Amino acid sequence: MEESQDLALAQLKKSVEKLSSSTEGYEKPTLMRFLIARSMNPDKAAKMFVDWQKWRASMIPPSGFIPDSEVKDELEFRKMFLQGPTKSGQPLVVCKVSKHVPAKDQLLFKKFIVHVLEKSIASAIQGKEVGDEKVVGLLDLQNITYKNLDARGTITGFQVLQAYYPERLSKCYILHMPGIFVTPWRFVCRFLDKATKEKIVIVTNDEEQRQLEEEVGLDALPEEYGGRAKLTATQDVLLPQATSY
Repeated sequence: MEESQDLALAQLKKSVEKLSSSTEGYEKPTLMRFLIARSMNPDKAAKMFVDWQKWRASMIPPSGFIPDSEVKDELEFRKMFLQGPTKSGQPLVVCKVSKHVPAKDQLLFKKFIVHVLEKSIASAIQGKEVGDEKVVGLLDLQNITYKNLDARGTITGFQVLQAYYPERLSKCYILHMPGIFVTPWRFVCRFLDKATKEKIVIVTNDEEQRQLEEEVGLDALPEEYGGRAKLTATQDVLLPQATSY
């Protein structure tokens, strides 16, 4: 297994060079995420990697973070929360969808998604980044109304995750799904790849709730969802400066 991985990594690096780029500075765990996301196909993984490099250069400042000031309009809704670590040491990202309204500025919304993801991944880094850090997501749909429905925004979020944060999602729990969200969710699912779908758990019964509590851990899970933690808005979490890949 290790030998086949090393062979795939060597082929990936050569394929990246053919695309006029380089993997210099990126360790095995980072490169493996791209290979896994492309079913260990070095050429496809190389294309994804180079596309990601170009995207990061255009989207994220040299500091490695999109500052709060650039996404303050979205932050003001206080709909995103950063908890954790979970039992497995991963950050828990909570979204209260009842506080969300569809964004008029789609570029700003994309920046906000990236801002949240970068900060969440950075919170998992202990000292030096390994490259395979993951996050757990929790979408809380309790008390949503039609004004909160945003299939486009949901698709955008998952597409950013799939295209530019391969193998960063550990699991995503969806709680309190109401009838009005069923049809939009079916539409969203058309844009999700198989690997992403397999990581999503729609919590509908006591057994799935117990699974959530067991996998996340009561110390990381907010009180609203059966745990012991207090919700902390993303902007209220202070982290040392770090760059996530």
